[in-house]
Amino acid sequence: MRSPKKQSQPLKKNNIYLKPALARAGFCLYNKHRMKNKFLILIMLFLLADLPVVALAQAGDLESQCAAVSSSTSGCPGLNEADCKVLLKKCSDYYDQLSSQLEMDLTKTSQQKNTLASQIAGLKNKISGLEAQINQSTVMVKDLNLQIADTEDSIDKTSSDITDSENQVKNILRAVYQEDQKPSFMILLEGDLSDFFSNIAYLEGLNSKVSGLLQSTKDLKTYLENQQVKMTGNVDQLQKTIAWQTLQKKENEQAKKEQDTYLKLTETQYQKQLADKQAVEQKSAKIKAMLFQVVGVSKAPTFGEAIEVAKVAANMVGIRPAFLLAVISQESALGRNVGQCYLVDPVTGAGKKISTGASVIHIMKPSRDVPPFIAITTALGKNPYTTPVSCWIPSYVKGQPYGWGGAMGPAQFIASTWNIYAGRLQNLLGRTADPWVFSDAVTASGLYLSELGAKGQTTATESSAASRYYGGSSSYARSVLNRATCIQSFIDSGAFSSYCQSLILGT
Repeated sequence: MRSPKKQSQPLKKNNIYLKPALARAGFCLYNKHRMKNKFLILIMLFLLADLPVVALAQAGDLESQCAAVSSSTSGCPGLNEADCKVLLKKCSDYYDQLSSQLEMDLTKTSQQKNTLASQIAGLKNKISGLEAQINQSTVMVKDLNLQIADTEDSIDKTSSDITDSENQVKNILRAVYQEDQKPSFMILLEGDLSDFFSNIAYLEGLNSKVSGLLQSTKDLKTYLENQQVKMTGNVDQLQKTIAWQTLQKKENEQAKKEQDTYLKLTETQYQKQLADKQAVEQKSAKIKAMLFQVVGVSKAPTFGEAIEVAKVAANMVGIRPAFLLAVISQESALGRNVGQCYLVDPVTGAGKKISTGASVIHIMKPSRDVPPFIAITTALGKNPYTTPVSCWIPSYVKGQPYGWGGAMGPAQFIASTWNIYAGRLQNLLGRTADPWVFSDAVTASGLYLSELGAKGQTTATESSAASRYYGGSSSYARSVLNRATCIQSFIDSGAFSSYCQSLILGT
């Protein structure tokens, strides 16, 4: 069993230690300045005695180094493969952390946007409510003013009626007075005495009625005047209410205007953060592609190489490295068994065993996989008839052969499925992917498993993804999860149990 390769560390020869030189310098300074600078020298010696001076090739800010590498078209200028791998790994981790931070910032800014939008909606509702109240109060004021105008007209008419009644009373009283002033001989000369008294009685009765009407009219005027005062008071109160509501509306409109401004600023901030995150993700994708090319292997890898490849590929697609490598382990023993058959007849899909030359049916489905298989191998400069693929696993339904072989490379993709991911793989890797190159195959498998739900990284989601990867086999999923547990244990502790060692490495 070989342990995974450790990442290259800076060479010790690149570190220059100054402890002896600083000690001598401190001694000289002490003799020169004696006690004056003793304390300062001791502090300098304490802080710098064991501090290495990093060589110029390793100096510099990580951000600027990563930016330079991500914009480079020639990998890591001036660095060997081992140092380039270390830098790319640091840059990959740096961009992942930066992307995570930007994602948190975006979430926070989005929450602020939602809060501001909610506050603005609340202010809009308040403004609408106040507008409705102001309109209602304004209508009431108009109505009261109309009532007041009508009451004023009624008061004027009542005043006129009072004047008329008062004049009638005056005339009646004057007539009564004149009748009372007549001498007795005049009454006798004018006629019947009874007519005189009847006339007096009539005038007094009329006076009583007119006086009662006058009092009623005065009472009506008093009532109307009181109503006018009351309505005027109501108008005053409503006008004060309208003034207060108008002030509240203006304050809310000002608050809404300020919140709108904050929302626009927040939206600008959100869009900038989003653009920053997209830029970081683009740099991260390029760094990961470069790292993938550095760690990629075309032959069957060592277990350590396989882990490194799985980490990079899994990080690209957001699934667990141990789970991804477990699938590759299940499919091809980590690339050691990529197929035991050759395609022979493209028309029937028949082939032969590589080891014995024995004929085998159903090597590859002619209508679905033979054309893309020939196209893939030809584009990669391979002979489609001498390139290993998986053999058909004998299976029959009602006496007829069922299923096909033809799976390619460490991830055991059939040609038609590989073509589904060819474009995305080219975008990730920056080149045409090869299903027989271990790193390319692992990336393709990671993409497929991610789409099948493995991003959830739970036992349930990984079990479901593994089962669907192999056409719905629960036993396949259980085997993959057992292998994933063993691989995760090795990643965490650097050691295998005897069971895991036998399961994964076959030893």
